[in-house]
Amino acid sequence: MEHHKTIFHLIELIAIGIEILGVAVIGFSFPFGIIRSIFHHFQKKGDAFKELKIYIGKSLQLGLEFLIAADVIKTVTIEPTMNGLLSLGLLILVRTILSWSIILEIEGCWPWNISKNRKE
Repeated sequence: MEHHKTIFHLIELIAIGIEILGVAVIGFSFPFGIIRSIFHHFQKKGDAFKELKIYIGKSLQLGLEFLIAADVIKTVTIEPTMNGLLSLGLLILVRTILSWSIILEIEGCWPWNISKNRKE
């Protein structure tokens, strides 16, 4: 039984680590992106605002992916209750919609139209 607790504790620590990584990606990308954008603006490197929007959008998507992975690990392995699974499903739905809206903002089209849009 003690071995079982150790494994669950290790899994919980991994999930927390992934969660922290997701928050760090989002938290560090904002100031880094803004500083980078200011330098690009003064160096006249393209449209600094558009580049900042794309960089932050991609960083948000990456951070959301880490947070979803951590939630899946915690819900499926640590708390596999029906209530937990329903909460996870709702959370994934909300984060998927957020992801799609970020892609729409960055690419100017829905995720399933990106390849068609790039060919044109």
